Amino acid sequence: MSDQVLPLVAIVGRPNVGKSTLFNRLIGRRRSIVTDEPGITRDRIYGTCTWSGVDFEVVDTGGIVPGEESEIPRKMFEQARIAIDRAAALLLVVDARSTVTVADQELARMLRQMHKPVFIVVNKADSEKQSADAADFFRLGFDRVFPISAEHGRGLTDLLDDLIRLLPQAKLDEESERAIRVAIIGRPNVGKSTLLNRIVGEERSMVSPVPGTTRDAVDSLVRVRDHTFRFIDTAGIRRKGKTELAAEKLSVVMARKHLEQSDVALLLIDAVDGVTALDATL
Repeated sequence: MSDQVLPLVAIVGRPNVGKSTLFNRLIGRRRSIVTDEPGITRDRIYGTCTWSGVDFEVVDTGGIVPGEESEIPRKMFEQARIAIDRAAALLLVVDARSTVTVADQELARMLRQMHKPVFIVVNKADSEKQSADAADFFRLGFDRVFPISAEHGRGLTDLLDDLIRLLPQAKLDEESERAIRVAIIGRPNVGKSTLLNRIVGEERSMVSPVPGTTRDAVDSLVRVRDHTFRFIDTAGIRRKGKTELAAEKLSVVMARKHLEQSDVALLLIDAVDGVTALDATL
């Protein structure tokens, strides 16, 4: 039931290489949460980029740690793999300030097996020297290596010019832009992500008994008869005194922002706990 008209470009890489910064730069707004804490992005976050008259969809994914078997990293990898499978092209983001890592090599090996166009995006190349040093990443075995600075927009022109040559021509779906926005809100662990997955009919949002699993808002288009809805799974809203990490504070701010921008809100309440004071506040 999800809508996917435009060609999809997936942004992948190990944690903390600047994938979300690149994603936000490409779509022209702050959609993914960006902090210095690794592992902030967990679900697939989608947005639209327009370059030289060509529209395409971009998906930001969580940092992939090859071989990690604990629950959250494993589910992050599963979400990233879905994006990789559906993408027309892949942007493997690496860090210009470090040498080629074992994780970079393992990810490159995995992406090579997908038989899709792969662009090595050497992020954080803020100087000419760092751009020159990016040549070291040709060792990953791909011809397309682009030193960029996602934070400052440096080097993106060459990357995007080359990228759109490989993408099929498509137009932005006007119906998706007119979709009724429905925010799913509530305190942590009341089942917001489970509800979104049930509505969409796939594992669109990560589900875990760990409170605070969802950080970025996750949205999906659903068509019902003649109506198109954009359901938005938001991070669980805690009381201000209960949020400690910067990522948690930002996720609550983003959840409130999506609530303000929505046409309709679904407030989820845990039937076992009943209506709490925080539910009443929300």
